[in-house]
Amino acid sequence: MLGAIPFPDISPEIFSFSIGGFNLALRWYALGYIVGIAIGWQIIKYALKRPDFWRNGPPMKVEQLEDLLTYVVVGVIGGGRLGYVLFYKPADFLAAPLDVFKIWEGGLSFHGGFLGVVAAVYIFSRRQKVPLPDLADIIAVSATPAIFLVRIANFINAELWGRQTDLPWGVIFPGQAAQSCATATEPCVRHPSQLYEAGLEGLLLGLILMLLAFRFGALKKPWLLSGVFFTGYGIARFVVEFVRQPDAQFVSVGNELGLAFQINGYGLTMGQTLTLPMILVGFAVVLFALRR
Repeated sequence: MLGAIPFPDISPEIFSFSIGGFNLALRWYALGYIVGIAIGWQIIKYALKRPDFWRNGPPMKVEQLEDLLTYVVVGVIGGGRLGYVLFYKPADFLAAPLDVFKIWEGGLSFHGGFLGVVAAVYIFSRRQKVPLPDLADIIAVSATPAIFLVRIANFINAELWGRQTDLPWGVIFPGQAAQSCATATEPCVRHPSQLYEAGLEGLLLGLILMLLAFRFGALKKPWLLSGVFFTGYGIARFVVEFVRQPDAQFVSVGNELGLAFQINGYGLTMGQTLTLPMILVGFAVVLFALRR
């Protein structure tokens, strides 16, 4: 091992207090969503005030943003929780169905949250009579700040860590990440896969989308930014999965890589399995938008 970075001593809770016997706390994970959505709100608001960004002017009024926010929050939480239940722990929740509603205990899936937002945006578009392509494109641009901040919160929470590594920027994570290593004679050094995802899915993808939208007029090409988001996020997640520790339920004797789908010894992790259709759909959407 050439070197390693000690895990920073940051509590997952920013502050906590008790009211009437109930313990309440503000966590970095929740704050990531709150601040990320607030930044996304400002990005959409900025775009709606610039008629020159659009084909036929802004697709909706600034006053409609509050309703859109409600739809998106419900989609993220509801879809994320259902996706986690269905994709990762269906047996556990079949045994205790009421645990599905215990959101405060954690457990949200990005792919489930993504599908929840897709459904929420579609319903909002129909009810508010807002053109779906324009709405989807500007939401794609505004989503990356929340992705970036939530991945940073994953790092602070010491969750979703990577596989073992001897690279000098590897991190010595505490708790279960250290206990699950094969050897106890050396510190358990792992890839900070959460930071890889924050950089690729949040910063890099966000920069690309904003440049396309506000510098190169991509909002005038319906569905283009949505397709770029699908493709870009999918590729980033697919690549990081090679160094990300697989979910424990997929790891077994003879399947140390945690592959959820295998053919003749080759396979994909659950994250890659769920992401591959996203890449294919995104690429098809980009081609469709450019041909139009």
